[in-house]
Amino acid sequence: MLFRSYIEFLRDVGRHFSVNQMLTRDSVKTRMETGLSFLEFNYMILQAYDFLMLNRDYDCRLQVGGSDQWGNICSGIDLCRRVSRAEVFGLTYPLIATASGEKMGKTAAGAVWLDAGRTSPYEFFQYWVNVDDRDVSRFLRLYTLLSPARITELEGLQGADIRTAKAALAREVTTLVHGADAAAAAESAARAAFGGGGDAESIPSSRHAASEFAGDGLALLDVLTGVGLVESKGEARRLVRQGGVRVNGEAVADEQRRLTAVDVQDGRIVLQLGKKRHHHLRLGE
Repeated sequence: MLFRSYIEFLRDVGRHFSVNQMLTRDSVKTRMETGLSFLEFNYMILQAYDFLMLNRDYDCRLQVGGSDQWGNICSGIDLCRRVSRAEVFGLTYPLIATASGEKMGKTAAGAVWLDAGRTSPYEFFQYWVNVDDRDVSRFLRLYTLLSPARITELEGLQGADIRTAKAALAREVTTLVHGADAAAAAESAARAAFGGGGDAESIPSSRHAASEFAGDGLALLDVLTGVGLVESKGEARRLVRQGGVRVNGEAVADEQRRLTAVDVQDGRIVLQLGKKRHHHLRLGE
């Protein structure tokens, strides 16, 4: 069932959907007050068609997702029944949210990825070290294989000592995802970044030729966006104005700041955003 255009798709697949029924689905209903584009409204049809094709071509009979996907999954079940008379199933589970109510997922701002190419082991480790104090106990039980006795012991920590529990959480989850060596390197890099000794080699970094910093050097805003510390120059400017950008430990106040050979210390320039994000510009091809 291939289509040459979206119009054909809506004609042949969309006819199986009732607008009234679509409006009752939570994925649509919860967006009606804040605004929903026509394309977003049709996402349900696309996801249902995806289930239909997976069932037809690969005998997929179960779709699993977060509880916010219940309506879309049910639409897929209905489409499979209508078109192929196939019996398929859906399974949903409660969404995992932080204590602030934010959903943990790839569409959320500041998402953490399992792929080291998207989130480095160091950044992954730092994510768990910096979770809200209220989330530590729950995340220890959800994401680690620590014994109940050890988790209970960590849950009893209060005040500044809760950092020990966060470190244990970060160490365990990073080990599960990236391995013990990567976890140890990330923890060592974190100690180095925050002045507690350790090895800084695992801190996210990029290589630059010395010639790049000759003369007028590079614009700081361009570097911040280029290495992925911020998504736009606008965000970089805002952080500078708020005093959230440091070069070699010193706060930057000038949006026109440039990085030159003078900034190179021990073969690198250390960039820091806020208290959590670090990046080293290393000299060398």
